[in-house]
Amino acid sequence: MSLKIGPFTVGEGRCFVIAEIGNNHNGSFELAIDLINQAIDAGADCVKFQMRHLDQVYRERSLKKAGEDLGSEYIVDLLQRFELSKDEHRKLKSYCDEKGVLYLCTPWDVTSLDVLEEMGVEAYKVASADLTNLPLLDALAKTGKPLILSTGMSRTEEVETTVAFLQARKASFALLHCNSTYPAPFHDINLRWMEGLRQRHPVVGYSGHERGTAVSIAAVALGACIIERHFTADRAMEGPDHAASLEKAEFRQLVDGIRQVEEALGSGTERNLSQGEMINRENLAKSLVAAAPIAKGTEITADHIKIRSPGQGLAPQHFEALIGKTAKRDMGFEDFFYPADLALHAAEPRHYAFDRPWGVPVRYHDYAAFAKRITPDFYEFHLSYSDMDLKLEDYLEGPYDCDFVVHAPELFAESRLMDLATPDEAERQKSIAETQRVIDITRALKAYFPKTKRPMIVANIGGFTMDAPLPKDAIEGYYARFAQSLEALDRDGVELIPQTMAPFPWHFGGQRYQNLFVTIEDILHYCQKLDLRMCFDISHSSLTCNHLGVDFYDFAAKIAPVSAHLHLGDASGLNGEGLQIGEGTLDFDRLGAILKRGCPDTPFIPEIWQGHKGEGEGFWIAFERLEGRL
Repeated sequence: MSLKIGPFTVGEGRCFVIAEIGNNHNGSFELAIDLINQAIDAGADCVKFQMRHLDQVYRERSLKKAGEDLGSEYIVDLLQRFELSKDEHRKLKSYCDEKGVLYLCTPWDVTSLDVLEEMGVEAYKVASADLTNLPLLDALAKTGKPLILSTGMSRTEEVETTVAFLQARKASFALLHCNSTYPAPFHDINLRWMEGLRQRHPVVGYSGHERGTAVSIAAVALGACIIERHFTADRAMEGPDHAASLEKAEFRQLVDGIRQVEEALGSGTERNLSQGEMINRENLAKSLVAAAPIAKGTEITADHIKIRSPGQGLAPQHFEALIGKTAKRDMGFEDFFYPADLALHAAEPRHYAFDRPWGVPVRYHDYAAFAKRITPDFYEFHLSYSDMDLKLEDYLEGPYDCDFVVHAPELFAESRLMDLATPDEAERQKSIAETQRVIDITRALKAYFPKTKRPMIVANIGGFTMDAPLPKDAIEGYYARFAQSLEALDRDGVELIPQTMAPFPWHFGGQRYQNLFVTIEDILHYCQKLDLRMCFDISHSSLTCNHLGVDFYDFAAKIAPVSAHLHLGDASGLNGEGLQIGEGTLDFDRLGAILKRGCPDTPFIPEIWQGHKGEGEGFWIAFERLEGRL
């Protein structure tokens, strides 16, 4: 069940966050406007006010302060001083409409409801004090608008009576768990009662009056689909609600925390490994490896197997299943066993037919093994920082009758990441020096691959941050420093091509934020400004589009003309990166048609996570599935 409130569908996914300004404007229209602006900046979906016709809410003797108790006298005095006029409310709603934030209001009486109906208010909030006010609820239900009811100060049987009353009138409504004290002590909140409310009505949220943000964020983890918190410019101001309110910075923390929890909650479907976990599993877990050299055709026994890190091969859970199998290949000491060693049949390479150059990613140490099995148009050498110290003649002979591409390391010695855009000048200079080494190695490789006149170097050029994305006004400075780094490099005879990036790269087994060469607008602008072409990483860019909510195929059509090279892998969600073709969400028939129009001659490799395992089985499967589409 859900509620439709303006552009929001409440109860399905994203939590609806209300900044309850109430009477915290203290009767100042100018302060009310300022609070709206602050609430928008803090991330609120909605700003809410209150409207009363005091003669419809209080007894005459109460308004005359004729012998009422002190508490009521205090409240009436504040309300008489702090109420905004009906015209001011109309202006506030118009301002909210102009600013694109939802205006809601709590009517404390039927006369106020009539005014708000004339204003075209989208939904109504019912204060805890009116949960039992059935005549007012009847008038609200007759509007047909969604209702949000706080349940503070009410007993369980009163909540049940009101739920039945509204259900009989087929009203669309939500219940908010609430403790109506200002501020509310933590030990009185009883957040788990949200589940009790949910048993009585399915759409449940939380209206908090406690100090801080932790409880409200926890309410989201417990299923609250609405969070309402009082909002103020200054908690020290006069009035009963200010002390239980959040100021702008704290409200921003609340909204950020809610959105983080929503992401973390996930869908509750079967557990899948994240990209970061897969990286850490590769580095930290254990594998089954050959305890001694094994000849092809040998029946494998327990004596042939031992368990060692890293976790790049068959998991130790498969120890018993491997015993009795016949070795499908010659294996050296401590070579990994792979899932293909358990299968009856493994994918094998062959000659593939594509309308564009195709290649395979290799390292120096496995180049010769791949070259014996397949004849691609080119090889893409993926360098690690340790590879940069190797002697080419120890691994290559040449000259070879094919082309080559180089993929620069992202990680260098001493745990340094390549970052040609960082404001840390010392680190930028180190990245320039290391990148120059990659360029020099690429020039040396030309001697082994003379067909390649101007080899491309794929690079992740940096521009990442640790804990949050860069503010928009800082990004231009990062691109400016990257431009300075390009000028400092001797790129004669090579072409440096930045790789399109996912929004959340994985460094040292943890998530970071990527800021450069992510959005299509930045990519096109800076390719033209800096005279660059791109490596279009399909998987990375799909994750980016999912994160930003933009159409991936539109992105692909726009980037294709500036794409010098393609990395092809499937993708899913926000971090399902480098999936096997057909195992993600991408439509490769549609993508292939776009690439044929926009960059028909651009070369590609399959960029499949650990595709080189099992003697490249992941690559051969990808080629089979891509053939006829590119």
